[in-house]
Amino acid sequence: MQPRNMSMSGVVDLAAVKAAGEAKQKAEEARARAARQQGGAGGTGEAGAAGAAGAVPVSLVIDVEEADFEQEVLQRSAEVPVVIDFWAEWCGPCKQLGPLLERLAHEYAGRFLLAKIDVDRNQALFQQFGVQGIPAVFAVVAGQALPLFQGAAPEQQVREVLDQLVQVAEQRFGITGISVEGGGQAPAAPAVPEDPALAAAHSALDAGDLGGAIQAYRNVLADDPANTEAKLGLAQAELLQRVQGLDAAQVRKEAAEAPADVRAQLRAADLDLAGGHVEDAFGRLVETVRRTAGDDREAARVRLLELFEVVGHEDPRVVAARGALARVLF
Repeated sequence: MQPRNMSMSGVVDLAAVKAAGEAKQKAEEARARAARQQGGAGGTGEAGAAGAAGAVPVSLVIDVEEADFEQEVLQRSAEVPVVIDFWAEWCGPCKQLGPLLERLAHEYAGRFLLAKIDVDRNQALFQQFGVQGIPAVFAVVAGQALPLFQGAAPEQQVREVLDQLVQVAEQRFGITGISVEGGGQAPAAPAVPEDPALAAAHSALDAGDLGGAIQAYRNVLADDPANTEAKLGLAQAELLQRVQGLDAAQVRKEAAEAPADVRAQLRAADLDLAGGHVEDAFGRLVETVRRTAGDDREAARVRLLELFEVVGHEDPRVVAARGALARVLF
């Protein structure tokens, strides 16, 4: 699940001179309309000027549906870059990336907005953006959709992409973001006490230290075997470590050409899940269990159980796959 398209090359391509000029003009017109509306609401003279110059209370993280996509994303993108996080409740990697993006949205304090789109509830948007797997992150600037990256990513790489996005939005499109209430600083989130060992594991995972994260999560589980958060983190870190450096095209080619090769099927299933193709991953492993025996069958069964941990046992896809596994085993 190494991030793909982790660059702003798409923005640069999109921001050719003519396109950038048109987008910038549209952004300026939208800001002018907003200023006129704000001035009308606040009155004239000093009071109206103060109202127009003041900070605007705004939510930096919003849930977006198909019905309000135009207003919440396209229209807002004339004033501020809107970063879109395509996610789903069943997606384990989404649960790692989502909180990171939310934290950065508050830290960047109005230089971008984060729009979260649940793909299960918004299939039309999912298809229109051509999303291949989740989590997938896009940006919309002056009405222009830009792919950023797909898959979970270390915090430093995410910051680099966001910094490039902010810079391109300002330089190419004249979009500088919005002020938030409180002098440009987002309200501080209430501090939540966290187990230091678990915090260390999360930090290692955010930093891309997969080996360190795996060991840290195992340490937590050694003291607290029922710790659900540590189980999820460990499963995610192990999945990331397994797919790190894999050539996706080669892995899928080998799995297609050798359906009896259990190791090839395990690698392909990992890539399926890392890309958000949950049912494909589960179906591949259930079928592998069905047609194998002995150690090969056990390896496929154990890997399937590990992937269940990534997705979450309450997810309906896991429930269905458990039933399918039971039928081929018994």
